[in-house]
Amino acid sequence: MDFDTTAFATALPKLVAASGVSLGIALLAMSLAIGGGFMLTVLRALKWPPLSAIVAVARSIIFGTPLLVLILIAYYVLPAIGLNLTPVTAGTLAIGTSSAFFVSEIFRGGLATIPAGQVEAAASLSLGAPCIWLRVLLPQVLRVSVPALVNEFTILFKATALLSAITVTDVLRTAQQIYAVNYRPFETLLAAACIYVAINLIASRFGSLAERRNARFVR
Repeated sequence: MDFDTTAFATALPKLVAASGVSLGIALLAMSLAIGGGFMLTVLRALKWPPLSAIVAVARSIIFGTPLLVLILIAYYVLPAIGLNLTPVTAGTLAIGTSSAFFVSEIFRGGLATIPAGQVEAAASLSLGAPCIWLRVLLPQVLRVSVPALVNEFTILFKATALLSAITVTDVLRTAQQIYAVNYRPFETLLAAACIYVAINLIASRFGSLAERRNARFVR
């Protein structure tokens, strides 16, 4: 099969423009995941049996359900209970909520690296639980979790391709529209793959730099 460089070069600028949609959704979903992951971490740390059971059931559902199914539920099922969401909102909510449980596991691992004596010292200074979490624990957990969070972001960015199933005009949806016209799916999808790889390589590079900086900080 001949490779059409013109089709590749023509598709690339359009896909680069569409990558802004994918990147924006990934960043919003990551923000939601970090906030939700922190809340889940706190709830699990409380060790209140009824609450822990609810979180455990939700975790099992999220971990056991394909992300595409969650996206379709957010877009097609939630309107049945009165929540009419746009494709972008539904997709961001589904991806962010799913990622929140994975981020919670990341934070849980980061929390385990913090000496218990720090919490005891903060409590001896009469600091309340919210202050201890926000001023003592969270900054340290975030610092040690940056490499893992960057890795999670690369997963989220790739997951945005699933939103083409609910008509979000992201990189993949744009690629589908392009090769429906030029009949060159190989070149068009290769251009889309190049964009995903390039952005994820940049994010991974940032994660590596953050990890080395953290290692120097620890020493």
